[in-house]
Amino acid sequence: MTVDLYNNIYGDFSSDAEVAVRRAAFGDDIGQSSWMTAAEWLRSADLASISPERHVLEVGSGSGGPAVYLGTHRGCRVTGVDLNDHGVRNGLQLAAAAGLADRVTFRVVDASRRLPFADGTFDAVLSNDAMCHIEHRLDVLRDWHRVLRPGGRILFTDGLVITGIVSQDEIATRSVIGRYLFVPPGENERLIADAGFTVLATEDRTASAETIARQWRDAREQHRAALVAREGEANFSGLQRFLACVHQLSAERRLSRFAYLAQKP
Repeated sequence: MTVDLYNNIYGDFSSDAEVAVRRAAFGDDIGQSSWMTAAEWLRSADLASISPERHVLEVGSGSGGPAVYLGTHRGCRVTGVDLNDHGVRNGLQLAAAAGLADRVTFRVVDASRRLPFADGTFDAVLSNDAMCHIEHRLDVLRDWHRVLRPGGRILFTDGLVITGIVSQDEIATRSVIGRYLFVPPGENERLIADAGFTVLATEDRTASAETIARQWRDAREQHRAALVAREGEANFSGLQRFLACVHQLSAERRLSRFAYLAQKP
């Protein structure tokens, strides 16, 4: 069974239930829908040397909230791309409401294909927990290299690095909300280097997935009635199983989440 996460949380972004769930799951609510806190997001931006004069590409911009938060707190320009039109519409509304429509923009783009931007357009590329959905990873990384200016940095996280024994049932449950690509340790570093980047750092961020998955599941349970009324019992239960699976695999470090920082020479 396929379970719908993204259409529900982007399409009902401002509902009382979704706002309350995000606050309980993540602490600071910046509209995120992955395994990232606001503090981690700003730290990623700092590692990528993002400052007010920079133009940032966010691949997999989701609800648009993190891009708007970044534009607000780092003063940079942000172009967000995502395949989900609900998320892009929501992002445009958030940017307009924050008075940032001139600096933070969003487009519906399939990030597995050549990006619709000229060579050397951006100073940095950020992507939080989206690479695991994107096909043709080496080609994608080469295209990021193309759209970056010399000296530009990329930072992406991948929560599907297999670091232990995972059963086929666990793989199926972990993949229920969409298409996922699982990788062995070292594969992302190899592909980053093959795309022409210099790998600067790899950082284990599995602990955040472990904590957020548990808090997210518990928060959804607290708002069961409102969420079931909107998404249905089957979808609600499927997402609860998904979040429980993420928590267990992360807590046991059988599936890990890493951040990868690299620079274009």
